[in-house]
Amino acid sequence: MSEKCECVNVRKVVIVGCGFVGSASAFALMQSGLFSEMVLIDVDKDRAEGEAMDISHGVCFVGSAQVVAGDYSDLADAAIIVVTAGAAQKPGETRLDLVQKNAKIMTSVIEQINAIDYKGILLIVSNPVDILTAVAQKVSNLPAKRIVGSGTTLDTARLKHKLGEHLSVDSRDVHAYIIGEHGDSEIAAWSSANVSGVPLSTMCEMRGHYDHVNNTEAIAEQVKNSAYEIIEKKHATYYGIAMVVKRLCQAIVLDEKSIFPVSISMQGEYGVEGVVLSMPAILGEEGVECSMPISLDEKEVAKLHESADTLRETMDSLE
Repeated sequence: MSEKCECVNVRKVVIVGCGFVGSASAFALMQSGLFSEMVLIDVDKDRAEGEAMDISHGVCFVGSAQVVAGDYSDLADAAIIVVTAGAAQKPGETRLDLVQKNAKIMTSVIEQINAIDYKGILLIVSNPVDILTAVAQKVSNLPAKRIVGSGTTLDTARLKHKLGEHLSVDSRDVHAYIIGEHGDSEIAAWSSANVSGVPLSTMCEMRGHYDHVNNTEAIAEQVKNSAYEIIEKKHATYYGIAMVVKRLCQAIVLDEKSIFPVSISMQGEYGVEGVVLSMPAILGEEGVECSMPISLDEKEVAKLHESADTLRETMDSLE
């Protein structure tokens, strides 16, 4: 990492919060081989120690790495700090319902990180992620570009999965985004969606699907409600987001300049500013390089403004 090569170990990651999401993320990162040193931190020190022991016992199958439980004094030289700490979403509870209690937890975490003069990248995963990324940016000493929220990356993966099933094609060849809030006001950006350059409506008709309005509405609803359905069935969702964490960390430490819909501060794009929400952006070793101006139609822009208003109102309620 060019600006901080002397004080940051690009092979070290720290995870703050060892609940379902944090521990699943630790497992995914260990299997990735991206890091040789991993520190787990949790208010329940026994939980952190237990997770570190459990994961470290399988290290010999993936390579050489050190996995330990630690505290905030161990953070200073980490390339990435992944923050998953917070109360879990319960059945029937929206991500925005979590905001008051998790904003306080996030503030506490960031204040402790500030105390060690951290220079790496903060990856915010705790929900509601757009709001908590804004909280982190407000409290942190780091520039906003180095505070990245996981945003709607998982929602976008769910959309690609659903479209892949619908069209009987590899989801990796589906190019479409969920934007706005990671939550109930999220927007499927259909106007820019395509399959390897073929417009989505054309591809649908090639596969015998002609009821575009009803089909896209149904898929968007399924994507939006995926987390609720999973939580209702198994009380938590963590594997999908763990794979998101691994992929975002890969883009950062390898400076891939990959594009993901992450939580970023809007600076007037599409007439939206003064709020953090999820939009496609280039991600590399310094964090968010810039946002990507994907094509949106008038209805999508209007929905984006509505989503921004929802997030702004929620953010204002914290002040």
